[in-house]
Parts: sequence; structure tokens; C-alpha cells
Amino acid sequence: MQAIHHPLLSPAPGTQRELVSLHYGQPGGPKAYIQASLHGDELPGMLVAHHLRLQLDALEAAGQVTGEIVLVPVANPIGLSQFLLHAHLGRFEFMSGENFNRHYPDQIDAVAAAVGPQLGADAAANVALLRRALKAAVLAAPADTELQSLRRTLMSLSCDADIVLDLHCDAQAVMHLYAETPCWPDCEPLARFLGARLTLLAQDSGDNPFDEASSQVWWKWNQHFAGRFPIPQACLSATVELRGAADVTHELAAADAKNIIDFLRWRGLIAGDKPALPAAKGDARPLAGSMPIKAPVAGVLTFLKEVGADVKAGEVLAHVIDPITAQVTELKSPVDGLLFARDFLRFANAGMRVAKVAGREALRTGKLLGA
Repeated sequence: MQAIHHPLLSPAPGTQRELVSLHYGQPGGPKAYIQASLHGDELPGMLVAHHLRLQLDALEAAGQVTGEIVLVPVANPIGLSQFLLHAHLGRFEFMSGENFNRHYPDQIDAVAAAVGPQLGADAAANVALLRRALKAAVLAAPADTELQSLRRTLMSLSCDADIVLDLHCDAQAVMHLYAETPCWPDCEPLARFLGARLTLLAQDSGDNPFDEASSQVWWKWNQHFAGRFPIPQACLSATVELRGAADVTHELAAADAKNIIDFLRWRGLIAGDKPALPAAKGDARPLAGSMPIKAPVAGVLTFLKEVGADVKAGEVLAHVIDPITAQVTELKSPVDGLLFARDFLRFANAGMRVAKVAGREALRTGKLLGA
């Protein structure tokens, strides 16, 4: 294993953060990129990365890493260090207010213009050409702030990968994934290996999160060239939501790491017998069918349903109780679906999103991700 230290742009004299990437195997073959805790206060992925490192160390020592695997155990040193009054706040950068998992730069048109005359009838050659040009464009992009330098560094490590896994978590949730619709054929085995109850699919959900910035280049290049050249969906990129924020145990993390290793072995990046494809524990549904449950009033929040429950439209999921008037407001599911995530806070402000139910029909439009 080779550890590489990537200095970020210094935000002030005497201050310097860095990103550390761990590299297994050798470049030139299939590549997987895995990063943990892009939202710095979402820690299950960091523990999974620890267990992945232990397993990859042993596999490399045994000569079984046949592809290239890049692991970033701390994808966001900025957010990891952000505390206010003892509260860890790693989702938004304090300086800009921007979500660390949004606004990744788009090099699609620039790369298409640069390499278009060189594309041909060989799909593999086209993929290699586009990857080289994309990496060069990412590295050449300006970065005027520490946050921009973090985004550029992460994209430079991942933009030429066949598989990109971005390890996150929700507040309280079942294991679930986010991916772009063109990735679903390759993502479906990943969902099986991870035992995901749900995969939420969209094509360009808005604001360019990391996983979509990694995968959308391929279908957008295919659209740009209008099928004149064979350009496959050469990157499976997925956001892996490792249950809830408090699900940080060795038992869960070791099992999740093993499941990721099994998937990488199934994809041919690790030597050994190809594992059998597990039975599916969930299904894919449109991200536009994921319905937020909002509290119309403020009060004490208590849930009547656990995450993982199948619910019906009109079924009461939670109560919001005004402790002064004793008024009880019922929060009902707007659709039949899976209650896959809920907040861990138990006081709701008026308008607060407190839970999410995944239905089977696309009902929402516009930007589909929350803040």
C-alpha cells in the first residue's frame, strides 16, 4: 500500500490541511475508488474504511489485489474539524455555507471539444482517451479556496475509476443507495452485496453531487456525440448510505467492508473464486418518488413507525406535540412506500423535514436532493 498526502490550499497563515489517499494494486487495470465521510460528521463510513484497510492490507500481502483500489478514509478534513459549542457540524463549510457534497465542477463540454476529433469506433479506446483528458482537465481547473482544492483533489483521484463508492449515512435509516439511472444495471449487484433495502435512482438530480459528477460524464458524452461513437457507461458511481449516524460498530463495519470486498472480487479487482450473487433484499425506486415528511408546526417529535416499515398513504408516522397547548399534530405518509429514513432530533421546527418515504411513482420535479 502506498499512502499519498495531498496538501489543500491553506486558508490562513500557519494552517494547512491535507487529504490522504491509500493506494492498493497497480494502475493500468480496472480501478475502484472508495471514500468515507464526505460529510465530516457522518462517521459510519470512516469505520468501514478502517475495516476495508485491514482487509486490503491482508489481500495485498497475499498478492490478491489484481486491480487498482484507492481508499480515502477521511474525504473531508475541513468538515471533520468543524465544531461549534461541542456540536460536530460537518455537512456545510463554515466559510461559504456550501454543502460539501454539492457543486463539483463540470468538465464535460471542455473534454468533448478537446478529444472529439480523436474518437473512433473502438469503445475501449474512447474510454481511455476520455479518461485521460478528463483527468488532465480536472487537474488544470483553478481552485481559489480550500473547499475548491478539496473538490479538485477528490475528483482527480476518482475521475478515471470504473467504480466509485461514496460512503455516507443518514440520521436514522436502513441501508440504501443513491445512483444515476444509467448506472442501475451495474449498481444492482452492488445493492445485493450490501443488502440494501432501497436504491434511489435519478438522472441529474441537481447541484452536481460527487457521485453524479463521477458517473454523469459518460451518459452526457454519449448524448453530446449523439451516438456517433461508442461511449459506454464506464463508471458505476453510488452514494452508499450506511444506515444511521449512530450505527458505528465494529460488527456492522466489518460486515459492510467484507461485502464491499466481495463486490470488488465479483467485479474482478481481487483474485479468488467469484462469490455468488446474493439475493436482493430491496429494489430500485425513483428519487422523485422519495417523499419528505414535514412538520407543519413546532413541538416534541415522537415516531410511531420505525425505519424499514412499509407504510400506506394516510398512515400516521409520527406526532408533533405542543407541550403548552397539548395539541397533537399527526404526520401522515403521502404515499404507499418504505419509511427508509427519519431524523434523530426529537424537537421539530415548523417546516422541518423529519422523515422520508420512498414510493414507487415519480411525483416530484426540480432539484431532488435536500440541503
